[in-house]
Amino acid sequence: MKCYRKDYPRPQFVRSHWENLNGVWDFAFDEKNCGERSEWFQSFPGKLKIQVPFTCETKASGIEEQGIHENVWYRRMFDVDSAMIENRRLILHFEGSDFTTKVWVNGIYAGSHRGGYTRFSFDITDYVSEGDNQLTVKVEDSGDICQPRGKQRWVEESFGCWYVQTTGIWKTVWMESVPLIRLEHVKMTPVLNTKELEVVYEVSAPPEVFGEELTVEAEISFEGKFIASSSISLTAPHGETVINILGGGNANFAWGVKTWSPEEPNLYDVDFRLRYQGTVQDEAGSYFGMREIRIDGPNILLNGRPLYQRLILDQGYWKDSHLTPPDEEALIEDIDKIHALGYNGLRKHQKIEDERFLYWCDVKGMLVWSEAAASYGYTDYAVKLFTKEWMDIVTQNYNHPSIITWTPFNESWGIPGVETSRKQQHFTESVYHLTKSMDAYRPVIVNDGWEHTVSDIITLHDYEEAGDIFYKRYADHKDEIMNTDMYHSNFKSAMANGYKYKGQPVILSEYGGIAFNNDDSGWGYGNKVNTEEEFIRRFDEITTAVKKVPYICGFCYTQVTDVQQEINGLMDINRNFKVKPEIIKEINERQEGYWRNFS
Repeated sequence: MKCYRKDYPRPQFVRSHWENLNGVWDFAFDEKNCGERSEWFQSFPGKLKIQVPFTCETKASGIEEQGIHENVWYRRMFDVDSAMIENRRLILHFEGSDFTTKVWVNGIYAGSHRGGYTRFSFDITDYVSEGDNQLTVKVEDSGDICQPRGKQRWVEESFGCWYVQTTGIWKTVWMESVPLIRLEHVKMTPVLNTKELEVVYEVSAPPEVFGEELTVEAEISFEGKFIASSSISLTAPHGETVINILGGGNANFAWGVKTWSPEEPNLYDVDFRLRYQGTVQDEAGSYFGMREIRIDGPNILLNGRPLYQRLILDQGYWKDSHLTPPDEEALIEDIDKIHALGYNGLRKHQKIEDERFLYWCDVKGMLVWSEAAASYGYTDYAVKLFTKEWMDIVTQNYNHPSIITWTPFNESWGIPGVETSRKQQHFTESVYHLTKSMDAYRPVIVNDGWEHTVSDIITLHDYEEAGDIFYKRYADHKDEIMNTDMYHSNFKSAMANGYKYKGQPVILSEYGGIAFNNDDSGWGYGNKVNTEEEFIRRFDEITTAVKKVPYICGFCYTQVTDVQQEINGLMDINRNFKVKPEIIKEINERQEGYWRNFS
């Protein structure tokens, strides 16, 4: 896209004046939690060095200490020139830091943030001066199962499908110099049936500016050709407009616009300009995709046509850097290899991925289910933490057309009593409706796998390894499974008590998980296979059985790569294919059973 800048951390909202603060920082463990009392933000004691944004548990960080450390500190110097702060504001951004992050600039406390997976920012203008400045960061983490932690272990040793914890800064740290009068956020919603783009603006400006010739403009283009523009006056820090996407000579027969889909991931460029008394104060580049995802009875429609989803579970782990991608090229490689395996989408599991990953999914046409990192206890504190972080997730990633589904909960993690507890059921309902209040268009899957309450799609997890058994179970017993008269997997009910199946689309959102590598370590689901021939036969049988079930409109295979002790990836942790990708691709794309209706 026109706004693309390599390694820019926020590709949906791009400005020109920014600086990446990744690299070598000073680092210290604070085992006695005495750093604040001893004012480490004034005199830093650490002699260790760490490569940010990689956590201390990883080889890429240069430390590789995998024990539990609840308090860690970082420090680095950064330079400020007069142009960055003269009639401007300097904003410090963290793309992700787990879990409670406290920040000091030149020994002055700048603020804190609680949560591990989303972007947060501080205005540090009043704490800096021209020349050298000191940035000090303390991050507090714990094994508290009530904080959203995803696949991070909360005990000393990894177990099952839970892996080495992620402590501290694990995504890019950066800063940008912004105008006093500026855009804070833009929300873009494509409405395909009216050929319009709904735009909501949030701005930051002194109070006296509003109503005094403050206008915001949007100019839309496609492949360099002008499409449409809009200009509205603002009398408050927020405003909204609707832009008609005319299409012009680029129109296609279906909608009058170029639509976004996995086959044709068409994207529009958009330039935003904020003017005060006719003079441009702020500019930002972005993009959007015109696409519609909606439910129609038992089908999911993309741009008005039934969509069969061939998804793969993607946990986003790397051998030497764990949750943090080694670089942007590693993100692109994963998307390309997932496509090479014949998948049209992925379920990003228990992780909010680097936003550059979503950019490349937008560009390359990869469907994405966006899933929250789970907590594992249910308390008022857990509810408060989760709800805040989930709303931040939806807000941060809303504009990405590749995201077609929101998945706040998985397998009753964090809501262990949801099958019978009205209190926990109310919580899931509230998250569903709160998500819908922010996004009226995307489907929401409230509890992926089983024990659904309110949900736009009913998803099931089943690691049955025999294709014939799987097919007979689902083809012959749909009503019993959906009415919870028969368990579908692991003695779990499809619906929570008091809820009924209402004809929603059904997707098998976890299956397979075949363990296959060249040694005896690690685990997968079911019996391990020892040869490529065994793997292909089992993969073919179970995948073909899923596609033949007449009401299942998509599947998600577990998983992209091996992850630490879990060896059920189609690739190993170094991204080497275990089986030739063209073989897997042929099986995935072979149209049979229910899928014939989608051709």
